[in-house]
Amino acid sequence: MTASAEARETALLAAQAAADKLATNVSIVDVSDRLAITDAFVLAAAPNERQVQSIVDEVEERLRQHGVKPVRREGVAEARWVLLDFVDVVVHVQHAEERAYYALERLWKDCPTIPFVDASAPPADRAAAGAGTLSADDVDPAGAGSVVLAPDPDETGPDHLDAAADGASNEDLLDDDVLDGDVLDDDVLEDDPLLDGAGGDAGDTGTTGR
Repeated sequence: MTASAEARETALLAAQAAADKLATNVSIVDVSDRLAITDAFVLAAAPNERQVQSIVDEVEERLRQHGVKPVRREGVAEARWVLLDFVDVVVHVQHAEERAYYALERLWKDCPTIPFVDASAPPADRAAAGAGTLSADDVDPAGAGSVVLAPDPDETGPDHLDAAADGASNEDLLDDDVLDGDVLDDDVLEDDPLLDGAGGDAGDTGTTGR
């Protein structure tokens, strides 16, 4: 099973809006085969809280213009990790430090990606990044900006992520260093969208908390 056409369109629009506000590491992960409650994650980062908020505002406004509104918003006050839940698509806008620490691409490395080419990039760069692939510009000609996520074949990821790929339970993952209480403070854990999971188990990465 792959993300629906509607979900792909929404994800591309959101990614384009983030890129227009100079978000970094913009990527789309198709999680439809792993999660029943959403089809895709849009991931984006920014170097400071002010830009995180600017990206969030632009994503909401761009999708609202297309009749899509979030059913849930989390982390807006802190602007370190903001989650926008559009049902079929969940947008994660993170401060660069959170993006590096949580490494969501590696957490979901077994899922396919949806190619996203920056519409504002020079033609040569666009051709090199994803010739013949769909970009947000194909969905919304008024938009501009994006990046292709290309998995690193040499990257094996942390042991706890490899264990997840081998069928380790969510409970097993909780014992690992991703949720090391010595690293994360209570505020981060309370605002962590991935910890607001079904069944009440903190750290359950298989839900967006609806």
